[in-house]
Amino acid sequence: MVLIRFPNEDAKDRALELLLGEFPFKSCESRDLLLQEEALALLARENVPFTFEGIEGYERISAVRNPSAAPV
Repeated sequence: MVLIRFPNEDAKDRALELLLGEFPFKSCESRDLLLQEEALALLARENVPFTFEGIEGYERISAVRNPSAAPV
């Protein structure tokens, strides 16, 4: 899974509409989204702006889901 970030809520909402039923994803309350790397092509093809934050390991995914669990 990869972590991406959207510049605003409108971009995130548009991405969620495109991804729904096509690819599994985890949406966070922030503008972050965890999804399969293959889904990035769909977002790029539809001109949805996003920033690639990286390929995520278990520790980072847990921190995104629950910011209070992030290591200090």
